[in-house]
Amino acid sequence: MPTQSLVEIRDVNFSYDQRPILNGINMSFGKGKLIAVMGGSGCGKTTLLRLIGGALKPTKGEVRIDGQVIHELDMAGLYAMRRKMGMLFQFGALFTDMSVYDNVAFQMREHTDLPDEIIHDLVMMKLHAVGLRGTHHLMPTELSGGMARRVALARTVALDPMLIMYDEPFAGLDPISLSVVGQLIRKLNDALGATSVIVTHDVQESLKIVDYVYFIAEGVIVAEGTPAEIIASDKPYVHQFVHGEMDGPIPFHYAAANSYAQDLGVNV
Repeated sequence: MPTQSLVEIRDVNFSYDQRPILNGINMSFGKGKLIAVMGGSGCGKTTLLRLIGGALKPTKGEVRIDGQVIHELDMAGLYAMRRKMGMLFQFGALFTDMSVYDNVAFQMREHTDLPDEIIHDLVMMKLHAVGLRGTHHLMPTELSGGMARRVALARTVALDPMLIMYDEPFAGLDPISLSVVGQLIRKLNDALGATSVIVTHDVQESLKIVDYVYFIAEGVIVAEGTPAEIIASDKPYVHQFVHGEMDGPIPFHYAAANSYAQDLGVNV
C-alpha cells in the first residue's frame, strides 16, 4: 500500500460487552485508493465502518483519519471530520418523504450557507454524474432499486468528501444495476480524488474495481493484497470465499452437542 495514507487503523480491538468482534486489526487506506473489506456475515466489517466514522470507540488501539485520532476528538471536532466523509448505507436509505432533489440537497442545506441557486446547480451536477438528472422531481417510491441506489450515491458525494464509505452497496441489485453502481463508485472516487472503503460480500464485482482487499474472519485479518493476489491466493479461507465453495474453513454445519444419529435416536 502507498505510504501516504488517509486512514490508519492500528492494533484495534473492539468488543460488544464481553463479546469480542475485532482483534488486533491493522489497516492502511492510501489517499485516492479504493479499498474493499470482505468477510462473512458477523465478522466485524460494518463495525469497522462505525469505528472509522466515530460512532463507536475502539476497546484498544486507534483509528487515525487525516492525522487525527477519531475517538480523541471532541463533539465539534468529530462533526467537522464527518462533514468530510460520505456514507452510502445498505439499500440506499433515502428519505422516503423527500423528492430525489431534496435528498441530494439535504447535506448542502444542513452543512453549508450556499444560496438556493448554487445548491440547485450542484444537485443537478451530482444527479447528472450518476445519470439521473431527469429524476430530480420524483419520489423514492417511484424509482427502481438500481436508480434509488444511484440517487443515494449522488447524495453520498454531495459535499465532495475526502473519505467515502460504502456498506454493502451491491446488495439487492440486478446484474446490470450492480455493474453500473460498481463503475460509478470507481469513476466518482477517481474524479473526486477521494479515498473509498467498500464493505461487501460481492467478491467478483468488487475485484473488478478496487485497488486493494482486506479479508476479515473471526475478528482478524486473514489475508490482504491486490485483486490479482487475492484471486491467486492459496489460503483456504480466501479460496473458499472467492470461489463460493461449500467446503472449507467456514463450515456448512453449525456445531451441535449431539451427532445427527443421536438426535434421531439411532444407536450406532
